Amino acid sequence: MNTSPENLTIWTIGTLATEAQVNVETIRFYQRKGLMHEPGRPQGSVRRYGAADLGRVRFIKSAQRLGFSLDEIAQLLKLEDGAHCDEARAQAQHKLIYVRAKLADLQRIETALADLVERCCAVRGSIRCPLIAALQGEN
Repeated sequence: MNTSPENLTIWTIGTLATEAQVNVETIRFYQRKGLMHEPGRPQGSVRRYGAADLGRVRFIKSAQRLGFSLDEIAQLLKLEDGAHCDEARAQAQHKLIYVRAKLADLQRIETALADLVERCCAVRGSIRCPLIAALQGEN
């Protein structure tokens, strides 16, 4: 177990979860996925976590908010020593390309839906619903 000052074992898993603003099960899930280590349990005692563990949870959550999958996060964590900046940048560039493509898809969807909603609003009487017709491939 790392006993350096930045990782003094000071918290239970519940306190770590509270500090990280996640659920205890989130930490256990990260441990099962290999994203976090599970500290040893001193005989008759509870596992203890420290500042480095809190940093790890915060890193994972921040990466998730940027759209990285857990597998991608695992790859980033392997690069966290700072000596692999080019590899980390390449992963971020790949993610950026993916996000931009996804945005383009969402903009196409938005345009199509806006058009269908407008057509629905323009229809009066007993004419077949343009939205339903379009979804059934009749347009």
